[in-house]
Amino acid sequence: MMLTFSPFRLPARSAVRLVLTGLTGLSLHVAATAQVTPTTPVYPPPAPLPGDTARADQVGRSQEFATPSVVGQGPSKGLVFHLESLSDFAVKSKLNDQTPSKDVSTTVTKNRRAFIKAYAPLWNHPHLKVILGVNYDREEFQFKDPSQSVFYQNLEDKGLKVIGTQLAVIRPIDEVHWFIARVKGELNGDYTSSELNVKDYLKTQAEFIYGWKRSPTFSWGVGGQLGYTFGRQSIYPVILYNRTFNQHWGVEALFPARVSVRRNLNPRTLLFGGYTVDGMNYNIKLRQPLANGLQTLIVRETEVKARLRLEREIYDFLWFGLEGGYRYNYSFNSLDQAGNEAKGGLFGPSRPKIIDNTLGGAPYASLEVFLVPPRKFLKKTASK
Repeated sequence: MMLTFSPFRLPARSAVRLVLTGLTGLSLHVAATAQVTPTTPVYPPPAPLPGDTARADQVGRSQEFATPSVVGQGPSKGLVFHLESLSDFAVKSKLNDQTPSKDVSTTVTKNRRAFIKAYAPLWNHPHLKVILGVNYDREEFQFKDPSQSVFYQNLEDKGLKVIGTQLAVIRPIDEVHWFIARVKGELNGDYTSSELNVKDYLKTQAEFIYGWKRSPTFSWGVGGQLGYTFGRQSIYPVILYNRTFNQHWGVEALFPARVSVRRNLNPRTLLFGGYTVDGMNYNIKLRQPLANGLQTLIVRETEVKARLRLEREIYDFLWFGLEGGYRYNYSFNSLDQAGNEAKGGLFGPSRPKIIDNTLGGAPYASLEVFLVPPRKFLKKTASK
């Protein structure tokens, strides 16, 4: 006898099970075939402000450890080459080393700056990052008529140098809290290798910021800095504020030293607009003594720059930056290096001015080339 099979002869329960099994398999197949690989470009792991701290490579990843950086910032800078030049500007000087005081003036025909900075991680763990930084800066002046003052003659073609090293610690405490600590030592002045005396040229700086990571796009903190941003060494409060509002706009600030509005044109092009406050402090030995016999001076400079900056990827790990704007000089004074500090002042003690200079405003432009972590390296790091 031949046996035949027909689904219509199955019990009702078996037929229902068969139908449900088929529908389940069909739905799984449809869901699998519906998956699409996203095509939206992904920004590289962002970096902090162009300053020397607030660096981390965990941004945009798990919120297990908080960091000061936010999604949308550019890539972290490892090696930076920078060249900057100002147009001609007037300088007026009141020479307090003479009796009575004498006023002189001329034009600065050259004021150029260049620096090289490098950063390397000594320890790179999600809950602790230790970064070593080194830098070499050089600034030069030329005057239309340096014979107007012994001070101009001493600055003419003199290389004002800065050799520095710093150690920065970024410590995520938990998914919300973090802090940054940084110490820095620099040798500032007109020294040469044969006559360098560390004690005469050493300048020290320090920084501490405690902050909160509210989301991958918003981080802020408060703290204090000991440094030369306002000319002489002083302690002042700081507020860090990094926020990305959408895929195109953001703010990066370390107030009061710098504030920038960021525009993300695309994943490889960023535009910034804002201001920076910079302070320089040099110890110099004069080729010729002043009228009062002084042979050493401290030159303190504080300037404010309104700037517009473009950063663009050239190839994977190689980027460049173009910056232009207007420099307003707040102070450029010379003081007695050997004189005693006078007590008082909002930002700490001050010395009597030997030469009181007033520098005119001037447009400036700069070119920067910097290396960043290769994209392949960032992908490997993110996959861990």
